[in-house]
Amino acid sequence: MKNKEFIPLLSDFLITYLPEIKGVSKNTIASYQYAFRLLFEFMDEVKGIPPEKVSFTNLINGTVAEYLVWLESARGCSPVTRNHRRAAIASFAKYAVKKAFKEALEFYSQVNDIPRKRVPKTTDMKYFSKEEISCLLNLPDTTRKLGRRDAVLLSTLYSSGARAQEICDLTVNDINFGTTTVLRLVGKGNKARMVAIPQNCAVLLKNYLKSNGLNPNSVGDRKRHVFSSQMHEKMTISCVEEIVKKYVSMAKRTYPNLFKRRGYSPHSFRHSIAVHMLECGESLVVIKAFLGHTSIETTTIYAEVTPELANKYLSERGNAVGTVKIAEETATSLLPFLKTMPKFR
Repeated sequence: MKNKEFIPLLSDFLITYLPEIKGVSKNTIASYQYAFRLLFEFMDEVKGIPPEKVSFTNLINGTVAEYLVWLESARGCSPVTRNHRRAAIASFAKYAVKKAFKEALEFYSQVNDIPRKRVPKTTDMKYFSKEEISCLLNLPDTTRKLGRRDAVLLSTLYSSGARAQEICDLTVNDINFGTTTVLRLVGKGNKARMVAIPQNCAVLLKNYLKSNGLNPNSVGDRKRHVFSSQMHEKMTISCVEEIVKKYVSMAKRTYPNLFKRRGYSPHSFRHSIAVHMLECGESLVVIKAFLGHTSIETTTIYAEVTPELANKYLSERGNAVGTVKIAEETATSLLPFLKTMPKFR
């Protein structure tokens, strides 16, 4: 079978079908694109098949299953991430078999035979202690341009609780500097939320934009992305992951008695701020709004991290959480700990 049938179908799936027919959010599409980018990387590095020669034929006979194993062993992906990548491929397989039944049938069948990996409920959440956060935020060399970018990136990841994709999507127009600086973050399902950040982080952001020649009051600059890589105007998730990996590795060497967990990721900053907010007395309802969770049940995982937090959650369970109106100043309250975040040296 000619490989030209695979690439055009995948292109149509990502560019036309998902956004125009299914109305899938741009963040989900970006996640699907990344899943296939990694698949092409696996095929090239492990199977010796360059991207332009990937076809339905060389993706059968256990190849997709091998790819999913590779994600966990070589890339360090969690079972949850592995399941997300599998779901992206399964969604495409379902689409492909409708468009090219004969060519894609075996691929579709084998992908659907791969089960989701069971993810045991665990409280072994990859988050940083307050001491570890302080160490991480002070590691970037802010005398250098990339060091300043990394310092702002890590501080913003933590203080806003943003997902990696939300950080990548952040534009100058999404920042409202004022007495309290507020970020507009667009999360899952294209849902936007307003998140206040502490003054120290706001100063970092303002100085960073100024050093990059970006003016929040300039119409031309407002559409520019806040964080860029050395190659692209808009940073990618993989770039954020590499930056976090770099400083976690540096922290492990610099502070051998800290950072004992394995598998830290950009999401660890989001977990960390949620745990620290709960430790500082914020309610689950406030944290739910801060993180942009749809359901309070998602937020309750943070209450199970330690016995103390679990007991706090149990004491709150009797309170109604259905339709609670949260005052803006409460929902965006700043933790005292956040005020210790570093400024540019």
